[in-house]
Amino acid sequence: MGVTVALVTGGTVYLVRTAIENANAPYTPLTPQDILAADPYAPNPENDALKASAVEALRKQRQKELRAEHTDGGLDPVTIAPKAPGGGGFEPADFPPGSKPDPGSNKALGRQMAEARGWGGEWGCLEKLWDRESHWNERAMNRYSGAYGIPQALPGNKMASAGSDWQTNAATQIKWGLGYIAARYKSPCGAWAHSQAKGWY
Repeated sequence: MGVTVALVTGGTVYLVRTAIENANAPYTPLTPQDILAADPYAPNPENDALKASAVEALRKQRQKELRAEHTDGGLDPVTIAPKAPGGGGFEPADFPPGSKPDPGSNKALGRQMAEARGWGGEWGCLEKLWDRESHWNERAMNRYSGAYGIPQALPGNKMASAGSDWQTNAATQIKWGLGYIAARYKSPCGAWAHSQAKGWY
């Protein structure tokens, strides 16, 4: 009993002394920075940037996995036009009866034409670029932008500068596309690098 009384008395003295010291201490109001520094839930710009970076990395990884899973073309922007588009004084045109696109032959022709320009060493870049853009199909059309042909000219009638048969002739489309790459990106690898960085060229 005596011990309990001593503890209660000691505790009371301590509380009274602390209250008096606090009352006599100079008053310094807390600043917002003080409050934030003490708040474990307050935003931290460095941590927020790290989180945002992680979310972006995860988003990109999920997109990559989705593209790999959708080999059926579900995420492919390329569609095959049922009719060649018009524009620039050209009427939409039917494809020649019984004709079929031949991406393999188009690719071989593209390689020859690139080599003739001195771009043999850049073939890999050109091949990947137009694989992505059109699958080397002269009837390819971007379902979102309307870009057309092997090089995905936008609008397609720009290719008329390489020949009036631009709507259906793979060689004419390739000729225009190589000229476009030379004028805008200097080389196929320059165009491919831009496509990798921006998603278009």
